[in-house]
Amino acid sequence: MRVLLAEDDPLLGDGLRAGLRQLDFQVDWVRDGEAAERELRAEPYAAAVLDLGLPLKDGLPVLAAVRKAGVAIPILVLTARDGVPDRIRGLDAGADDYVVKPVDLHELAARLRALIRRAHGQPQECLRIQDVELNPAAHTVHLGGKPVALPTREFALLHALMLNAGRVLSREQLEQRLYSWGQEVESNAIEVHVHHLRRKLGAALIQTVRGVGYMLVRDKPVR
Repeated sequence: MRVLLAEDDPLLGDGLRAGLRQLDFQVDWVRDGEAAERELRAEPYAAAVLDLGLPLKDGLPVLAAVRKAGVAIPILVLTARDGVPDRIRGLDAGADDYVVKPVDLHELAARLRALIRRAHGQPQECLRIQDVELNPAAHTVHLGGKPVALPTREFALLHALMLNAGRVLSREQLEQRLYSWGQEVESNAIEVHVHHLRRKLGAALIQTVRGVGYMLVRDKPVR
């Protein structure tokens, strides 16, 4: 899943970006509040990690502005401000979660997964559609109870489709979810990934909606 990281500390930001990428997140990193607000308004991130003490524009005004603009992206506030009044202000401004520095990377990843899951109406960690079960934390996929090995991009594509089961996602929307800044995207990359997923998980699982995109089918077709 593609997330935005807004953190001005170069060491912390670089460490979080590298660590989250190792945990299967695609991370775009900005270093000031104006850039964070601009990206949150423009890009369909699965979630965002927002530091409060940002240059150019503080995190709280950024948070308030994007919420006022109707941006519904789950936002996790990451800050050194550990007082209860600060946490209350952040939550009241529209934060979905609040973590005080220093933060454990695996806890941060778990909180992001939970925010993304809740934003898509998924109450449990594991996603189950038809005979397919996907566990984002363990990075595992099972078909009919048997493990299926998927490389990172195929796993991310399946994850995005399962979170949006029954909803058509365009190729552009899928590319935005799978690739962060600076990553080269082949013109037929999504089509190739879909072909591989169908081969491994069954041709009927992912439906092509011609001229629109792809949709993961919730129920098996009736024969």
